[in-house]
Amino acid sequence: MKSLWLILSKPRYFGVAWVFTSINIWFGTWAIYIPTVKEKLDIDKADLGIALFCLSLGVFTIFPVASKIINKLGVGRASWYGVLFASVTAMLPLMAPNYYLLMAGLYLFGASNGFIDIAINTLVTEIEKEDKQNFMSAAHGFFSLGGILVGLGSFLIPVIGNPVLHMGVTVVLVFAINFFLKKHYVHIVAAPVEKEPFSLKLFKPLLLLGIIGFVSFGSEGAIIDWSALYLKEMTTAPELLIGAGFLAFSTTMTLGRFLGDGISAKIGPIKIVGLGAFIAAIGFVLVLTQDTTWSIIGFAFNGLGFSVIVPELFRIGGNVKGVDSSQGVAFIAGSGYIGFLLGPVILGFIAESASLNYSFVLLLCMALMVLGITFFLGRRGR
Repeated sequence: MKSLWLILSKPRYFGVAWVFTSINIWFGTWAIYIPTVKEKLDIDKADLGIALFCLSLGVFTIFPVASKIINKLGVGRASWYGVLFASVTAMLPLMAPNYYLLMAGLYLFGASNGFIDIAINTLVTEIEKEDKQNFMSAAHGFFSLGGILVGLGSFLIPVIGNPVLHMGVTVVLVFAINFFLKKHYVHIVAAPVEKEPFSLKLFKPLLLLGIIGFVSFGSEGAIIDWSALYLKEMTTAPELLIGAGFLAFSTTMTLGRFLGDGISAKIGPIKIVGLGAFIAAIGFVLVLTQDTTWSIIGFAFNGLGFSVIVPELFRIGGNVKGVDSSQGVAFIAGSGYIGFLLGPVILGFIAESASLNYSFVLLLCMALMVLGITFFLGRRGR
């Protein structure tokens, strides 16, 4: 909890953590109004799927150029510009008067989210190097906190009764706090890195980290999308409990991220990723019992295990020798987002052709694979 206290007690850290919260507030507020937008524009599920693909396309378009822009602007200034960009583009999807402008708005919103995600994770990496303080995991905990705030804000939907007004008020409040806090980080630039010529030896650790990112993000996406259906179909949980798996997952995810930095400082980033994978694997074993209570407990273990993996991947990726921190973070982010988008789709095909249970067997195997990779990386680092 030292890192949480660090964030809450010093504006230098809170300013950065609030950007993480902001990202999830913007995105979550849009997400809760997706059914409203679908109805307003009178589009079907296939059209909505294409529009959401434009969001993903925006994210991936920015990845190849983000590190160059960040290095040119300076990571602190790039993070602030990302806040400006995201504040404007968050409004566009809900303001779109037709389907084509919805796709354009989502593309720009996706690009802004992709850019600020890379910039802010790079900024945390640089502050950690400069101050010799670990707070990456706790900063990601503030991202999870943003989702909780959105959930609470959803109770205002019938009160406000206007999606554009709801998002507008949200954007103004979030932006105002960011504007007040930006002075604490906007001046920060990445420390120069002595680059090494490209080689497979340099690329191998990034590739392995990318695989872990793909699996971890994909598993998170799968649990978010499929946990309720799993409890309903495989454990025959009562309707009251079908959302309990996601709630358990989200709660332990937030808690784990607030605790992760202290553990990482003691045992190291590679070992904590391995520990997270081991805990997540235990969770999948419990989920596969197909007993409602044990499966919910299993989802809680999943949240605790995966909570520390993604923040540590960004920390490790930003510290690979011979690679700019922004490039390492961008590689991890790109691999992870591919997993987050494709993972639930792949598991959906497995569930449709075989059984949802087999989908979670695959997730168990992937968690064990991550555990194996950490053993390899740990031995390589000796």
